[in-house]
Formats: sequence, structure tokens, C-alpha cells
Amino acid sequence: MTGLILSLAGCSNQPQQPEFIPPVFPPPPAEPRFVYERTLRFASNIIKPSRAQQLKRFATGQALEQKGLVKPYDIAVKDGRVYVTDTVQRAIIVFDIVGARYFEFGTMEPGSLRKPTGIDIADNGDVLVSDVEARRVLVYSAEGQYLRSIGNPKQLKRPSDVAIDSKNQLVYVVDTGGVDSQQHRIAVYDLNSGNFIRTIGTRGQKTGEFNIPLQASVASNGLLYVVDSGNFRIQAFDHTGKFKQSFGSLGRYPGQFARPKGIATDPKNNIYVVDTAFGNFQIFNPAGELLLFIGQRGQSSKPTNYMLPAGIDIDQEGRIYIADQFFRKVDIYRPFSIPPLDELEK
Repeated sequence: MTGLILSLAGCSNQPQQPEFIPPVFPPPPAEPRFVYERTLRFASNIIKPSRAQQLKRFATGQALEQKGLVKPYDIAVKDGRVYVTDTVQRAIIVFDIVGARYFEFGTMEPGSLRKPTGIDIADNGDVLVSDVEARRVLVYSAEGQYLRSIGNPKQLKRPSDVAIDSKNQLVYVVDTGGVDSQQHRIAVYDLNSGNFIRTIGTRGQKTGEFNIPLQASVASNGLLYVVDSGNFRIQAFDHTGKFKQSFGSLGRYPGQFARPKGIATDPKNNIYVVDTAFGNFQIFNPAGELLLFIGQRGQSSKPTNYMLPAGIDIDQEGRIYIADQFFRKVDIYRPFSIPPLDELEK
């Protein structure tokens, strides 16, 4: 044991890495608005191994079992819990940062997932997940207990995302359709009963029409924002399905889109749009004017680098959570004026 302790002590004499300085946005000399906070990949990112586990690992050379993300797609956050859809593991991966807990669900019957993509959380904590292969939305409790489903294959072609309108008790399901389908639309359901109400849009390029809609988000002002990816724009509708506005165009400059995918809104009704081709997300005000963009395409998985960014969400404090499928990670940014999540952990 003495030798082991000496070996451990010897490790402390190794050269130390330079101190990591979290990037801020916009960069100096501008006043910072957001700062990179942390990355989630594995359970060990929030649950630290015990001293006994560390000693056993050092003595045996056996690596600790790593549970975590394989191919994350979309994110929903509530009360310090980060829920991530994983299309390869066919599961929901949960990082409970405040509770220092990791768990998974959606792999057991009833309520097993085939290809979970979109996700959103109701005010009561229920988790709604769109399953693009099962062609329905599954509803779980906050702890992952299957409760019921919304929609069916007769109504939905390719349900890629789900968004909840808490004020009007509505569920919007983004039905992406396909190359040979005109069913590029939003299906609307009652949140409580699950009854089908109506659809919004059809395939096309005109105002209120869609070409491969992918994801959606409901802002606090009640507007539904939809990523109309094939038309390279964001469209907004009220709760009755009436078109309100659109912004965006095809291009390679800030404020334009090349491959828009994920979308989220913050408490101030700003809109965050992930662009897979740019490897970043752009932030727009409610008028559709560009405020800021964060991230870039990169070959390494270091913070702010993305190769296949997909889903995004914003919590009530304004923290940003973005998933990258290629680098198997979720990066978190926080407003510069608020404390890190670490300070909130139990």
C-alpha cells in the first residue's frame, strides 16, 4: 500500500496543463454576454468516482464503465435536469446536474423507443418525445415512467419534433414528411386528452407552407417558431395556426442559413437556430434580426467546435444547451451575469 501511495504522490509532480480560460461571446473588447460553462458526455461528468473507485482503478488498471451519449439529437431542460434523445441507444439520457444523478429511460416496454428525435417538457414535468420510426409521441413522467402516447401512424408520416404550448394546452408535432410526400406540416393535439385538433401548412414555398420542417419551439409570447429547413427560413404562427412572420434566406453569411436544424427560444423571446453546415447557432431577436452567433466547424471536440450540431434548448435562467451528434456531446453556455451550475449542485 505504501508503494501505491508513493506512486500516487509521484503523479502530482507531473507538469500541470495550462489553465483553461473559458471563451466568452462576443469576444473582447466587446462586453461579454455568454461564457462557455461545461460539456456533458458521460455520467462521470456529474457523478465523480469515489476515492475507493479511483484507487481500485489505479491499482488494477481497469477503466471505469462509462455510460453516456452515443448519438445525441435533441435536448430539453427543466430544473437542472438535461434530457437528451439518443437515436443510436434508442433512449433518453438524463443528466441531473443539480441532483448529481444520471439515469436513462425509454428502453423498456411499455413505452420503448425506436428512434427518438424531438423532446419537450410540460409544466408538470411530463416529458414528451417524438419517435420518428414509431410515428407517434410518447409521454413519460419526469422520472421516465411511460404514461401514454399521442398521435399514430395514420396521422403522422415522420414526426421529427414536438413542442408544447403550455398556455393553450397544445402539442405541436413537426411532421417532416418525405421526398414523395406532401405531408410537410405541423400536427396539433390537445395536451391533456391527446386528441387531434388540426394541421398547419402543407408542402410548398409560399408563406405558411413548408419544405422539410425539422424542429419547432414555442416562445413565452405564444408564437410557434418552425425550422422550415428546405426553404432556409424560420416561420412563426400563433396558436390558431395563423402565419405571423418569417425570417432567413439561403446564404453563407451571418443571419442567413445553409442547413438549419435545431431551434429554441429564451425567456425574452429571442430565437436560437442551429445551423449544421455552419457548425454554430445564431441568436435572433423577436423581429428576426441577428444578435450574435456562437460556435464554428472544427475537427476537434473542444468547446465551441461543432461538426454535426442538432438540438438546442434554453433554460429559465438563460443557459444554452447544444447537442453535437458527431462529437457526442452537449455544450453548455451561461449568461455572463449568472453563476455556474456547479454552484447550484447539491
